[in-house]
Amino acid sequence: MKLKLQVVTPTRTVAASEADQVELPGELGYLGILPGHTPLITVLKTGVLTYRNGADERSLAISAGFAEIANDVVTVLADQAEEPAEVDVPAAERERAQAEEDLKTASRESLDQVRTRLELAQARLAVARRATTEGAGGAARSPTHRYTDTHS
Repeated sequence: MKLKLQVVTPTRTVAASEADQVELPGELGYLGILPGHTPLITVLKTGVLTYRNGADERSLAISAGFAEIANDVVTVLADQAEEPAEVDVPAAERERAQAEEDLKTASRESLDQVRTRLELAQARLAVARRATTEGAGGAARSPTHRYTDTHS
């Protein structure tokens, strides 16, 4: 049995694929979704969405959004989503450096916005690095990246 994954932004459908497993960046940590998962609606934070179909693993950098899981369909609505080939690595590195600098002087009012910019730049870079490492013959995983089985 397979999941059906749909990742949609306000301007386009970024992914429409079957998957054996989907990992989502939830507000309280990463969520592992397997076929037969209990219906769920959840808030997503900026991070890396990963999905696996057989031996093929793909990742997307997504900004905040929502996910609905029902009847083996995972629908992700995100403000932004990028595939590895779409990531401009030098621009993402500049955005990360600028956000890190801005954090040093951020006010209470601007802190959340600066953190979100930093998280998106980090997610974009992680997705680009995974694609580069996987293309070199190995699956890339950050040391803090773990699967959480929330299958009920």
